Amino acid sequence: MKFIEVNKLPSALSLNIGALRSSSKRPGVVEALPQVTYVRPKVVIEAKDVVKYAKVCGFTKAHGVPMLYPHLHAFPLAMMLFGSRRFPWPAMGLVHLANSARLLKRIDVGDELRIEMTTGDLFAHDKGQVFTLNARALRAGEVVWESTWTLLRMGVRNPKGQPYTSALIDETPISHQADFFAPAGIGRRYGLVSGDVNPIHMSALTAKFLGFRKAIAHGMWTKARTLAMLMPREAVDHAEVIVEFKTPLFLPAKASLWAARQESGSLFEVRNSKGDKPHLRGRVTY
Repeated sequence: MKFIEVNKLPSALSLNIGALRSSSKRPGVVEALPQVTYVRPKVVIEAKDVVKYAKVCGFTKAHGVPMLYPHLHAFPLAMMLFGSRRFPWPAMGLVHLANSARLLKRIDVGDELRIEMTTGDLFAHDKGQVFTLNARALRAGEVVWESTWTLLRMGVRNPKGQPYTSALIDETPISHQADFFAPAGIGRRYGLVSGDVNPIHMSALTAKFLGFRKAIAHGMWTKARTLAMLMPREAVDHAEVIVEFKTPLFLPAKASLWAARQESGSLFEVRNSKGDKPHLRGRVTY
């Protein structure tokens, strides 16, 4: 395993230019991802940054540091990988299939964390090659948060690995709980907070340039917005959430939340306003 320490992050613009330049990659057969871990050795959880994230995602001050917040500090490391020679495929066009996160111990403002992002496994999919990235946050050497991102590189022939299967097989009936609005500018607002300024999220014009009829909401924003409605109204010491992204949420949009609430969690879906088309499906426990 190769470790790459990152003491100063490149700008979001530089990371996205690197992703665009990776479009020239033409890999042959890929048997496995290179074993590499990117590390940010010292990340301090700043109150002002948490407030900005909470506001754009719908969390309140009582929620404390939202459980998905560490993702923002791991995301640039993934972008560095995608733009490097180590990553075999072009970064543009990757599809985020699923995302899981586990909060092992409460994270507070002022905490100093070590953020790591490590390449994972390959899985075969009928639309191409699935791969995973694993992220984690450590405080004083102890893992307090971890996450797995599952992504698809479409168009890869003869993909490697075991067949990709859903982790969410639960037929529990769910019912309509609430509606929420995703405004036209939410992609830009979340992009500025998260550093994820992929053109497909920024505006209808830039999204059309990449083949989308409108801008689409960040999947991680939709996930966070949903948790803001489902999580307890106070900070939690531990929690786990997994979602699978189903269809794009085109902006602007009225979305509906469907769920089966349980004593310590929920099975849920975000659907369109009519309730007949899923945008994401997930399960949260706390």
